[in-house]
Amino acid sequence: MIRRRQSMAAEGQVNAAFEPDVPETRQTTVTFTGLSAKALSAKPFTPLKKKSSLLSLWSNDSRDEKLKSLKQELEMDEHKLPLPTLFARLNTDPIMGVTHQQARDKLLKDGPNSLKPIEGEPEWKKFLGKLLGGFHILLWFGAILCLVAFFMEYTTSTEPSHDNMWLAIILVILVTGTSVFAYYQERKSTNIMDSFKGMIPQFAEVTREGQKMTVKVEELVMGDLLDVKFGDRLPADMLILSCSSFKVDNSSLTGESEPQTRSPECTHNNPLETKNLAFFSSSAVEGVARGVVVRIGDKTVMGRIASLTSGVDSGPTPMAREIQEFIHLVSFIAIFTGVVIFSVAMVLGYSWINSLIFLIGIVMSYVPQGLVPTVAILLTLTAKRMAKRNCLVKNLEAVETLGSTSTICSDKTGTLTQNRMTVAHTWFDDTIRQMDTSESQTSDVLFDNSLPGWKILSRVAKLCSRAEFVAGQEDQPILKRDAKGDASEIAILKCVELVDGHVVEYRQEFPTVCEIPFNSTNKYQVSIHRMADNESSNYLLVMKGAAEKISALCSTILVDGDEIPLDDDWRKRIDAAYLKLGSLGERVIGFCDFLLPASDYPEGFQFNTENINFPLKNLRFVGLMSMIDPPRAAVPDAVRLCRSAGIRVVMVTGDHPITAKAIARSVGIISPGNETIEEIAERLKVPTRDLDPKMAKAIVIHGADLNEFDQDQLDNVLRYYPEIVFARTSPQQKLIIVEGFQRLGSIVAVTGDGVNDSPALKRADIGIAMGITGSDVSKQAADMILLDDNFASIVTGVEQGRLVFDNLKKSIAYTMITKIPEAAAFVVFILADIPLMLGAIPILCIDLGSDLFPAITFAYERPENDIMECPPRNIYKDKLVGSKLLEIAFWQTGIIESFGCFFAMFVILGENGFLPYDLLGIRAQWDSKAINDLRDSYGQEWTYDARKELEKTCYAAYFANIVVQQWSSVLTRKTRRASTFQHGFANKLMNFALLFETCIASFFIYTPGLNTIIQLRPIRITWWLPSIPFSIVIFLHEEVRKWWIRRFPDGCSSETFNAMISFLVYLVLSSLYAVNKLPFAGTVKTSTSQTQVIQEQFGVIRQSSKGNETVTKFTLTNRHGVKAQFITFGATLTNLFIPDRNGTFQDVLLGFDDLDGTSFSKLLLRNI
Repeated sequence: MIRRRQSMAAEGQVNAAFEPDVPETRQTTVTFTGLSAKALSAKPFTPLKKKSSLLSLWSNDSRDEKLKSLKQELEMDEHKLPLPTLFARLNTDPIMGVTHQQARDKLLKDGPNSLKPIEGEPEWKKFLGKLLGGFHILLWFGAILCLVAFFMEYTTSTEPSHDNMWLAIILVILVTGTSVFAYYQERKSTNIMDSFKGMIPQFAEVTREGQKMTVKVEELVMGDLLDVKFGDRLPADMLILSCSSFKVDNSSLTGESEPQTRSPECTHNNPLETKNLAFFSSSAVEGVARGVVVRIGDKTVMGRIASLTSGVDSGPTPMAREIQEFIHLVSFIAIFTGVVIFSVAMVLGYSWINSLIFLIGIVMSYVPQGLVPTVAILLTLTAKRMAKRNCLVKNLEAVETLGSTSTICSDKTGTLTQNRMTVAHTWFDDTIRQMDTSESQTSDVLFDNSLPGWKILSRVAKLCSRAEFVAGQEDQPILKRDAKGDASEIAILKCVELVDGHVVEYRQEFPTVCEIPFNSTNKYQVSIHRMADNESSNYLLVMKGAAEKISALCSTILVDGDEIPLDDDWRKRIDAAYLKLGSLGERVIGFCDFLLPASDYPEGFQFNTENINFPLKNLRFVGLMSMIDPPRAAVPDAVRLCRSAGIRVVMVTGDHPITAKAIARSVGIISPGNETIEEIAERLKVPTRDLDPKMAKAIVIHGADLNEFDQDQLDNVLRYYPEIVFARTSPQQKLIIVEGFQRLGSIVAVTGDGVNDSPALKRADIGIAMGITGSDVSKQAADMILLDDNFASIVTGVEQGRLVFDNLKKSIAYTMITKIPEAAAFVVFILADIPLMLGAIPILCIDLGSDLFPAITFAYERPENDIMECPPRNIYKDKLVGSKLLEIAFWQTGIIESFGCFFAMFVILGENGFLPYDLLGIRAQWDSKAINDLRDSYGQEWTYDARKELEKTCYAAYFANIVVQQWSSVLTRKTRRASTFQHGFANKLMNFALLFETCIASFFIYTPGLNTIIQLRPIRITWWLPSIPFSIVIFLHEEVRKWWIRRFPDGCSSETFNAMISFLVYLVLSSLYAVNKLPFAGTVKTSTSQTQVIQEQFGVIRQSSKGNETVTKFTLTNRHGVKAQFITFGATLTNLFIPDRNGTFQDVLLGFDDLDGTSFSKLLLRNI
């Protein structure tokens, strides 16, 4: 149903003088029934009867009744009531005001005129939330279990171990430290009310009992008669009773970029658009006024915005929600696996204390202890990088949210535009001429200031103006100079100063002798100036005002330097130019002049502005100037980049629909080829009611029509129209629009600079305020501040947000890889009944030591080439930690690393005499303090202390081999699809991290005292090497996987990679089988000769030659001090002398002359 609304006078009042400053043709807006997405494409929209208010429906999402009422559209009738009725309601006198007793009673009843803060969550609760949130609750659980295990062991054992106590202390320190870190990183000033309080003046001038007096603003009551003058900030909402040239700046409240004229007449039903109301926090920029206070404190329009801003909650950011889901997932896996292992251990006969220790180990291995500091540091580094690009991030998680943004709801004034009125076009000599509106005045627009028509037009523009530059700014660029006066007059002043210059000197040549200021009744401004060197005239009358008003007062027109009659044809031309410029959203002002004859107005004539004694009709029309708040130069490119990145840009402004649509077209929010239904109707010359609204791809919606939408209607508009402009919207409606996009699944960013934007800024997934023109309130409500007020900076923020998301995924994947080898050590420990390969404290050394710095260096990784060509991520599918990431990290790379670590362990244990097959089922004897003669695979006896020393050596080797394999993991995680070699190694910090994590691991392993505390022991350099082949396999595996993704972008067969993993497992098991067959863990091969065995194990003592063969003699002393002598002839051992119990050497090789290397080695070790 198509509706055209017009301004209406209130019942019982007349506003005959009301005329719009710009063409008030309302944008025709389309409302339609709430259809489903399927129905939208199935049938045309149908007319609709008025339904219940959208705002009342939307309040169901509110948390309390107060917030529900705040979300309702503002309802005021004070501006429409007859004055006697209003004074009776307020219990005041229109002349005397309230009495002192009435003021005291009202103050007691209604409370002070101040904004009441909404109680927030205490800081101690916020810190407690950090202390017990996320993975911390698991770590607290682990710490408590460690203490329980320690005290149980302490009370039942004569020689209790302190390992569990140290682990509990470390966990407590870890949790407390990361909690404090997270609390201070995320803490920000959220007391929005303080910034609103800064907008309240300290004192006000009122009339009580007929006497003027100054009172504190807090003591102001409804019914007070309030006097306001130029420069004051209004302390309450008031109805205008009388005024003189009174204008207020409502830009922060309504988004209107120019001062608004106030008058005693009601001009609109909407309280925000009527001229007889002035609101709290608005600034008086011109004139004086008297009014009666109708609203105070939280009941004012600004008070409602303040309460709404403080009351709404944006909820957790997408990243916070995903991290929370990840925490739940990992916690479930950790607890489930831990409980299963605990139960299995109990079934297998382990004591409940040992089973509890197993549970602790599993939980510790699955919890990524370094996640919180890693994420916080990555976000902090990115935020610092963005600050260098004029994006100040207040909430760290907002960095990633901006990268996930799919919809940007942008305010117009001060965000998309320059927040300064600028002359955009002039019309004289029947020609529209364009002016340079760029901020730097460097566009290629050329203007000829020598034209006769311009000289006369500029003369009127220079003289008929009260605007002037602030002194002492001559060295500043003209556009940067501060000026006093009306925004439109300042725009004209800067225009003529740019084109002609020397305005001050020019005005001195034509001093003002008489002036009639602009007022809303006359809608024009007149001034008379003394002229010199003109015999026919001593005075020049100049006038400017509303174009239609000025043309009506003229009888002639100046064209190409000639004055000709202003007939109907020329009036049509003026109207056509006026309408064309008005359709561009520009405010059009007409100019005229008149040379007062010297015969009628001699030198010294006394002009009277009360009883006018000079002509105001039959003047000469000289031209038009049109002004607009022009778009910022970088905005069109920024909007285009947002579109290419799949981001939808929507304008939400409180300004006029025509102006909003013009700016939207100029910056690309409405594309050149797309039309609104009204434009289509105009082009086809048919009524809009005969067209299907679905023909249009763009729509401009007036706030009054939006207020009548129900939930389904708004959803259909947001879903169907790709290009939307909302105009004349209230703060509540901006909030509703944001919530609408969010309900449809969009990640919404809101940009704004005014107080009216603050509820939407607070509710958005990420609020972006302007740093220069933005109000303190908007900055407080926002998550990010653009220091240069440049919308284009958002594109930089989007790229950085996407980059930090990618890098976070890569960093988390890197840190999660080690979870499998860490957990595998405990799982195999329980199920295979072998000695433990990795303790709980070394796990912390991996997560918070060697892995932390490489994980952080992902913050410095440059973006991949397609980062701004991809659409915004689907937050429901493309998770920060998704199934694909876990599959690769856990079941591919993690499995390979586990095999690499176990292979290294079997090598080391084999070198120390324990072959893999002999380790099965040995755990009970291994951990028994009563057994001090445990025999290894070669019969050597091991005491309990010796075994535990070897176990801690295994911890260190397991740790070291994880680090070796993480070299490949950190390099292969650099990219999602591109080859590591294509992407390059420009991240020097990451390159350094490879060395750094190795040094950290070495520091833990080889530092005396420290390694004892953290359960590690020094290891041989060669024990770092066994997992290098596995590290190479990890690198090659990832390169092949990425190649497969590039080759088949639609998807990679998981079966293919499962087969690859199976093949790898086969290779590893084959290697382990070979290890089982060897006595020295692979250092002796089956083809090795007897002489090579002896040479490799014992060294050469003496060599001599006998014929063509070499005779070699060896001597060995074993750990028991037994000496043995070997004599070899060539590759064959001829004699092996070993002393018997009497000390007599016997040759034990008699009868074993043909042994191969392996059999000989076993014989050798069995006898020594």
